[in-house]
Amino acid sequence: MDEKDQSGLTWRDGVPVSRRFDDPYFSLASGLEETRHVFLAGNDLPARFRDGFVIAETGFGTGLNLLTAWQAWQEAGAPGRLRFVSFEAYPLTRPEMAQALAAFPDLAGHEARLLEGWTGTGGLRELGDGVTLELITGDIRDTLPGWTGRADAWFLDGFAPARNPEMWGADLMAEVARHTAPGGSFATYTAAGHVRRALADAGFAVARRPGYGRKRHMSAGWLE
Repeated sequence: MDEKDQSGLTWRDGVPVSRRFDDPYFSLASGLEETRHVFLAGNDLPARFRDGFVIAETGFGTGLNLLTAWQAWQEAGAPGRLRFVSFEAYPLTRPEMAQALAAFPDLAGHEARLLEGWTGTGGLRELGDGVTLELITGDIRDTLPGWTGRADAWFLDGFAPARNPEMWGADLMAEVARHTAPGGSFATYTAAGHVRRALADAGFAVARRPGYGRKRHMSAGWLE
């Protein structure tokens, strides 16, 4: 059943769907398990966690990827600090995020800390457990070139390439590579050929891997 509100979302069986891109923010089946499979396992996490580890993400969405990484960091007992940097053009409101994340009771404790004081504006926040969130708002094609950091792992999580091709272009994938630490990695749910070629041309060793659930394939790789 679809339920519409006055925001940019449509709710489909409790899952937020972007009206702008006509695409869900996470899997209609099991968003948490898909996130763990694609973005954690795809980047060989939590095994690679260390003090000062940097995760960067294309599209903050509901915050699910952050909460999943934060929980994994905490459960791994990793020392020091984890920096999570997310680029988002259309931040959700606090009520929208709360409604979406209610589907994941296992993350409730982390969710409450994220939502406390959430405004959707860019900036740096200390979340606890050594985890820092830096939210960079605006079109990533404009904001990523000016970012001075480099990621140890990328969560490439824009809406589907067919729905949002600007998030997957060759120029942006080249910027992703330029902002990747030596030996850094990426993972994404898409196995679209043009995305894989753009990442390979940018300098990544790209592998096609089994996807989650009904999705046959995903992509992951390392900067060569």
